[in-house]
Amino acid sequence: MPVIIIGADTEYGPAVASALSRRHGEVRAFVTDPASAESLRGLGIKVAVGDVSDGSHIEGAAHDAYSAVLMAEAALDGRERSFAASYDGVVGAWRQGLADAGVKRLIWIGPDAIPAALATWIESAAIDTGAFTPDEAGSEAARLDDLAALEES
Repeated sequence: MPVIIIGADTEYGPAVASALSRRHGEVRAFVTDPASAESLRGLGIKVAVGDVSDGSHIEGAAHDAYSAVLMAEAALDGRERSFAASYDGVVGAWRQGLADAGVKRLIWIGPDAIPAALATWIESAAIDTGAFTPDEAGSEAARLDDLAALEES
């Protein structure tokens, strides 16, 4: 089932993308930095470039994806965001875009808990960047995405 990584151009993004691309199935990435797209495409990943704060961009890239891996850093770092100025605004745009795209599972990768706007919406799990290296986080994201249900984790 297709999986999309929102913020694949963050510190943990390339390791997560690499781990997910080693499995059978379609992997997509959503990035803001066009320069990061080529290395992801080299892994066989379909890449969309756009504004991470625009829910309609997220929806288009995530259409019919089963899972979404959200890199918290993409909502917090210094990248340009034209549609939402705050962390909560970006998270809200992600939720709306992913809901409209029909995503069924969410894997959150960041230093904090899954934001309340996302945690109770669909099946979800979190990977704490304070406890995992990028490669470990990538392996854990692939493991979680492969589960029939996240309750098994």
